[in-house]
This record gives sequence, C-alpha cells and structure tokens, in this order.
Amino acid sequence: MRQFTIHSLETAPAASEPLLAKSLAAYGMVPNLHAVMAEAPGLLEGYQVLHELFANSSFNADELTVVWQSINVEHECHYCVPAHTGIAHSMKVDNALIEALRNKQPMPNAKLQALQDTTLEMVRERGQISSDTLNAFYGAGYEQRQLLEIILGLSQKVMSNYVNHIAKTPIDDAFKKFAWK
Repeated sequence: MRQFTIHSLETAPAASEPLLAKSLAAYGMVPNLHAVMAEAPGLLEGYQVLHELFANSSFNADELTVVWQSINVEHECHYCVPAHTGIAHSMKVDNALIEALRNKQPMPNAKLQALQDTTLEMVRERGQISSDTLNAFYGAGYEQRQLLEIILGLSQKVMSNYVNHIAKTPIDDAFKKFAWK
C-alpha cells in the first residue's frame, strides 16, 4: 500500500503552498492533516474554508466541541479526537465536557445533550432525523440555523475523518498527549 506524503511548504504542490503557509501562520505549525490534504489543493482549501465557517457559526466553544468531537468519536478518528481535545483545551472548554465526549458519556446539561443527540442521529441516519429528536433540539433552544450549521460541521469532519482513515495520518506532537482509542 502506498503511504501518503506529509507535505511541507517545500514539497507541496504549488497551489497548496499558500494554503500551508496559512496553516502555519494560524497554528504555528502545519498540522499533519493539512500536510496530507495538500496533495489535493482543492481539498485542503475546502477544508480550511469549512473550518473557518463552522468555527464562526452561531455555536459557542462548548457547542462547537460537542459537534466536532461527537462526530470524531462516532467516526473513530484516531487523529481528530486528540487534535480536537487539544483545540477544546485551547478554547477553554471544561475538562469534564471534553472527557465526557471522548468517553461517550452523557453531556453535562440537557441543551448540550440535545445537540449531541441531534448530531449523532444526523451522522448515523445520514440526515434523516426523527421528529422526537428535532422536537428535543428545538425545545432545548436551538433553531433551524443551528440544525443547518451541524451539517456544515459534519461536512468538515467527513473530510478530515475520512482523510485520516485512508492516510493513517500521524498525530502531531502537540496532540500526542491526548491520544485516544
């Protein structure tokens, strides 16, 4: 089986060079995920755009983390669970929430539980969400906008989780302490 290249600014296709430079400027490093995605510049650009759009959605840090990590854990992504654990810590998300997500435990409150239940049902049922789940989601205070924003986050996570599965992307040194199985 061919191994995927972990590109650097020097080895990346020309169209990916500015995208990797953007990653370097944003994170102080080029995450291995981005370095793998650089092989297909359109994929890396699309991922960066979706990440920025979702990060700037109407969700707060806890809610972003619930959507991202629920999908990462459901998809069993060896790379994204540790990476988003580190990201959650940098966003000042409570450690109890981070650990609950990593360990498939209940959410600390009904609103985040409704968000997680809706996110997971969307993933598992490929967008077919029951009226009970939708009623609980709306009853928790969410609106149609947030339901659509889950799809935005899911789109981003499909890109990263699937790339990591096929490329077996090595975990960045910064996130190795958050390794997950």
